[in-house]
Amino acid sequence: MPTPLRQIFFARNTITVARELVGCLLQVTGGDGGVVAGRIVEVEAYEGENDPASHASRGRTPRSEIMFGPPGFAYVYLIYGMHHCLNIVTEADGTAGAVLVRAVEPVSGRELMAARRGLDPGSASDRDLSAGPGRLCRALAIDRNWNGLPLVPGLPDSEQPGTGQIRLFHGEGPPGGPVATPRIGIRRATDRLQRFIDPSTACLSG
Repeated sequence: MPTPLRQIFFARNTITVARELVGCLLQVTGGDGGVVAGRIVEVEAYEGENDPASHASRGRTPRSEIMFGPPGFAYVYLIYGMHHCLNIVTEADGTAGAVLVRAVEPVSGRELMAARRGLDPGSASDRDLSAGPGRLCRALAIDRNWNGLPLVPGLPDSEQPGTGQIRLFHGEGPPGGPVATPRIGIRRATDRLQRFIDPSTACLSG
């Protein structure tokens, strides 16, 4: 098995963490016991009050409080009333930051991912399964109940009903490193190069 990421990995500058997450393995054990895994190929970095596109841009609020908390926890929220988004809290405790996981390339559990998405695993492409935050969370069976779940060994496990476990492991990034592009699907700070992708994969969301 690859080496699991530890809390110290996430307790760093958000953009640095985002870049280094590209190529890492994301493994999820669902509340139903099903295990799926994918290689992270697309992420976006969101900082604190200096980032107009961040949920933390207005400081601590009931919604953004988790972004100021200790690193290595999941921040899961709902957009458009229907799509969940998985973020990983970064920076030192007290400093806001999070990385949005936008896409993974399926590695194992592909049939289960397809079933959760209501797709035929034989005809669906990997991009159909888990490219885009909403598709990804549905394929991994992650919803708002997972908000605040620890992502690294040694942190208290969640007792939230219906949740499972998320673990991240070191992996091999793309040759030459990830490519930085503007973030997508936002209206503010669209010029910042804080989306990081593996340019060699067909599993990007956009």
